[in-house]
Amino acid sequence: MAMAAAPGGSKCLLVTGPPGVGKTTLITRVLEALRTFHPHLTVQGFYTREVREGADRVGFEVVTLDGRRGPLASSKISSTESFRWPTVGKYKVDVASFESLALPQLQVKEGIDLFIVDEVGKMELYSSSFFPAVLRVLDSNIPFLATIPIPKFGRDIPGVARLRNHPGATIFTLNPGNRDAMKDTIYSQIVNLLQNH
Repeated sequence: MAMAAAPGGSKCLLVTGPPGVGKTTLITRVLEALRTFHPHLTVQGFYTREVREGADRVGFEVVTLDGRRGPLASSKISSTESFRWPTVGKYKVDVASFESLALPQLQVKEGIDLFIVDEVGKMELYSSSFFPAVLRVLDSNIPFLATIPIPKFGRDIPGVARLRNHPGATIFTLNPGNRDAMKDTIYSQIVNLLQNH
């Protein structure tokens, strides 16, 4: 079972699990529950969503919690500027689009109750400004819910490893059998953190 965060330590909840297990779905369901039962909360952040054409996944988009959206990565793009973009698998990562949407959502300011980031992964970490912004959120002591990929071939991405090993971080590992229970657990932990915030 996940251990509680250290008192005075980071209020950092990290959800991990294999690709396709439902990390983004879990985050959006927790967010819906918070908006339903605690509509006064100020939540900032973003989640990433698959872009599909028929049965094929052709990319990912960033969706901010205030409803803006834009491309994160695509397997279909071939413009002159995309030639220089970083590649993850078959996807070209649009770092400029990602930063223009995600970075404003990670501004630490008065009155924010919770940050949600889905995900801190390889594509997102191609932005050199992204991880420092995540660390500022952690240092702010505002509750933070994020998803991280599982290590590939036993190796973690350096930024992800720093989060995973962050003092006070609580890790929740999703699998198809525990998804529903996990949503309730994470939701209650966040509500407890917010009441003590």
